[in-house]
This record gives sequence, structure tokens and C-alpha cells, in this order.
Amino acid sequence: MKMKVLLWFVVVSLVLSLSHCSKKPVGIARKEDVPYIKCQVCEKLGKELHQQVQKKQAQISPKKISEYQIIEIAENICNLKKAEADWILRIDIVEKGDRLELVEQDSEGQCNSECKTIERACQEVLGYSDTDVAEYLYKSKPNVDSLRNYLCKDLTKACRTNPPPVPKDRTPGEPFVAKSDKEAEMEKMLKSMEGMPGAPGMKMYSRDDLMNMKNFGDEDADDEDEDDDDEAGLPSKLGKVLREKESRKGDWKQVVRKGIADTSAKLKKHADGVSNRIRKWWRAKKTTTSKKGSKAGKSEL
Repeated sequence: MKMKVLLWFVVVSLVLSLSHCSKKPVGIARKEDVPYIKCQVCEKLGKELHQQVQKKQAQISPKKISEYQIIEIAENICNLKKAEADWILRIDIVEKGDRLELVEQDSEGQCNSECKTIERACQEVLGYSDTDVAEYLYKSKPNVDSLRNYLCKDLTKACRTNPPPVPKDRTPGEPFVAKSDKEAEMEKMLKSMEGMPGAPGMKMYSRDDLMNMKNFGDEDADDEDEDDDDEAGLPSKLGKVLREKESRKGDWKQVVRKGIADTSAKLKKHADGVSNRIRKWWRAKKTTTSKKGSKAGKSEL
């Protein structure tokens, strides 16, 4: 079927990844900077853990937050692919003499090497201690200062000693560049969709990339498959949506949600058709095998 099923799954991922954002270079963590910021990252991590647990408790009140829910927050809080780690995007690393200082900004910034460096420092601090921190939060219900002391001095020792001085020949990091509100909203939506059935490996595409892919999946196929493609018509519809977007402003959130709903229904219909054809082929194969066995038995007699 010329990889039809695989193509449909790729199209689903494409629709989920609709974005007006241009592709940006992927930042790489500067491992050599981690020792200079590890203690500050730990202190901000303790603050974020406390705030996010309190926020979760307020959302489910009067029900008590479970230890599993706290563990889930702790597991995701240092992973930039998860919404719990969005706090990292609001921090700028600033050079001040022979030290580095983490400065909180009012908005999220573009994620380049600095945010990746903070993520790495956060992961080194927390390590395999996420369940220990979650247990402490669940049982002791500490305030922010108590949590910071436990996390940064008792459990991880991230703040037991002062950070070393920064070398004078250190190359400065990139400047903080804030995201637009639309861009931040779209990225949050994509993070919330990650892990949904039929949406593996979501990725950001530019508008030009998507326009170049408008004829994706338009290959020759057998008559039956062509009927399915004509009925679905997803690639041409996707191109139409993007072309209309060029001439008028629209609600991107609405476009993505509609694309997901439409694609899910069409994908299910196509999968059902494939399943029916497989069942028919299997029944025919069983019938043929049975007839051959019957003829062989008669010849022996």
C-alpha cells in the first residue's frame, strides 16, 4: 500500500506541529558553566517545586494532593520538553565580575545555550533525588526556606560551598531575547499535546516548510487507495489553510485543534479500511488453505 499507514501518521504529526514560528538553532548546554550557577539553580528549583505543588493543590482542592502527583512534578521540572520546566525560560545568565548571576525576567525567552545550561545544572542538582524531594514535600509540607535548605544543603549539597570564580577569558553568553506572546502560547500548546496518541516526536516547522510539504503523500496508488485519498484530501486542505493564513489573520489555536479533530476522524476511517482489507485477505487465505487440504485428503483415498 506504498507505506500508506505510515504516511498518514506523519501527516497527523505535521498537523499537530502547525506553527507560525520559524525554525531556530538548537542551543547546546555549556557544561563548563554549570559549577558557577549550580547553587543558584538549586535555590530557584526549590522555590519552583514549592510553588508548583501549592498550585496543584489549589487546583484539586479540597482533595489532598497525592505523593504520585508531587513525584510527577519533580520528574518534569528540569525537562524543557515539559511545561513544569517553563520557569527555566524566564532566566537570563548575566556576567557580574568573576561570577555568574541568574536574573529572572518578566517573560519567557528564546531557548539557546543559556537555557540548556540551566536545564543541565537543574538535572545535575536533582539527579535521582526527585522521589526523595517528593516524599519530603508530601510528608513534611515545608515552607520555601526549609525546602531550599533540605534540597540544596542536606540532600544534594549544591550550596555547601561557594562557586569558583569565573575565568576572565570566558566567552559571554548570548543576550536574552523575549518570545512573543503568540509564540509562547503556541509552544505551550505543543507541549500539552506531546504524548497524545498519534502524535509522536512533535516538532516545530516554519510556514515555508509546511508550504513546501503541501503535496506530501500525493503518490500513485491502487484504485482503492486513491478513493481513500480523494475522500480524505488532507494534504490539499492543509495547503489551503496555510495559503488562507497568508492573506488574513486567524486564530492559530483554532486551526490546530480543528486539524487534529479532522485528521483523527479521517485517520480512523482509513485505518478501519485497511483493517477490513486485511481481514478479507485472511479469510480468503484460510478458505484456500482449507480447500487445498480437502483435495489432498481425497487424492490419498
